[in-house]
Amino acid sequence: MIALSKPVIGNEEKKAVMRVLDSGMIAQGPEVEAFENEFSLLMEGHHCIAVNSGTSALHLGLLASGIECGHEVIIPSFTFAATANAVSLCGATPVFVDIDINTFTMDPIAVEAAITKNTSAIMPVHLYGHPAHMDPLTEICAKNGLMLLEDAAQAHLATYKSQPVGTFGTAAFSFYPTKNMTSGEGGMIVTADDEIARKARLLRNQGMEKRYQNEVIGFNNRMTDIHAAIGRVQLQKLRERTTKRQQNAIFLSENLSAVTVPTESNEVDHVYHQYTIKTDMRNELSDHLTQLNIGNGVYYPTPVHELPSFGKEINLPNTNVATQQALSIPVHPLLTEDQLNTIVEAVNSWR
Repeated sequence: MIALSKPVIGNEEKKAVMRVLDSGMIAQGPEVEAFENEFSLLMEGHHCIAVNSGTSALHLGLLASGIECGHEVIIPSFTFAATANAVSLCGATPVFVDIDINTFTMDPIAVEAAITKNTSAIMPVHLYGHPAHMDPLTEICAKNGLMLLEDAAQAHLATYKSQPVGTFGTAAFSFYPTKNMTSGEGGMIVTADDEIARKARLLRNQGMEKRYQNEVIGFNNRMTDIHAAIGRVQLQKLRERTTKRQQNAIFLSENLSAVTVPTESNEVDHVYHQYTIKTDMRNELSDHLTQLNIGNGVYYPTPVHELPSFGKEINLPNTNVATQQALSIPVHPLLTEDQLNTIVEAVNSWR
C-alpha cells in the first residue's frame, strides 16, 4: 500500500518525548517556549503562541484580533470546516466566496464583491500549501480598512514573493499528524502585533498571565511540553522534507498525463501539503487507484457553505468544480522512486 500521507516519526522525536517525561515537566513549560522561539525564526521574528490544535490557533487568533458578534469575515468555501467554525465560534458570520480554480485559493475579485458595512476581516486559506493571492488581498484590506488574517494550517515554509506566509497578518498554523510537520497535535498563532499576542496568550491560559489573576474569560488551549518537544525535532527536519515534497511534485507534474496537474505561479513557493490533480472522472480514478493500493483522497467533497452546519445556498461555480474534480495523490517525503513511478503508471493507464 502506498499511503496518501504518513507522519514521519523517528528516534529523535522519541528521545525528545522521553526527555520531557523524565524531567517531570509535562504541561506547558520550557519546551513550549523554546518551540515558539524557534518557529519565530521562520516568521521574521513575529510573536508565536503555541496552542493545542490548528483550530484553536484560528479561534484564539480571531478572538485576540477583536472578531466578535456582528462582524463578518470573508473566507473561501473550498476549505476544511475549521476555517468557518473558528469564525462562528467568535459569534461572527463567515461570508463564503469563490476560489481561483487554478490555485484553489480565494479569488480577490470575489472578495471585493462580498464586502459590506459589517465586514471586519478577510481570511485567505493557503490551501494544499499554495499561497493565496496576497498582493491584491492586502490591497483590498488596506483600501477598506479591514484586518488580514491567514489560515496557514497547510503551508509551513510556503512563501509569496519571498515573504513567508503567516507574516502578512495574524495567522494560524496546524501541527496535525499529517501536516508537513507535526507535534502530534497542536497549532501556532503568529502575529506582529504585541497586543494581539498578549491577548492570545491570555486566552489560551484561562485568561491568566499571572497565576490565579484571571484578566479575561479564557480557555485551556495550552500546548504541552511533550507535544512541543516533538514539534522542535520536526522543525529541524522541515526544510529537508519540504524540498523532498517539492521534488516529488516536480516528478509527478512532469510525468502525469490525462489529468490536470497542480498550478504553481512564479511568485510563490508551493510546499505541497497535498498534490491535488483535477479530472472530470475523479471518482472513477479514485476507485482505480484504491484497487491498486495507492492512497488518494478528496479534499473537500462538499463546500463548507453547503454542510449541514451552515446550510447556505450560494452559487460558487469554481468551488463546485473543485469539489467534483479535485483528487489528492501521494507526494509525501517517504515516497521511493519506484513508488513514484507506480503512481504515474497507475494514473496514466487508467483509461
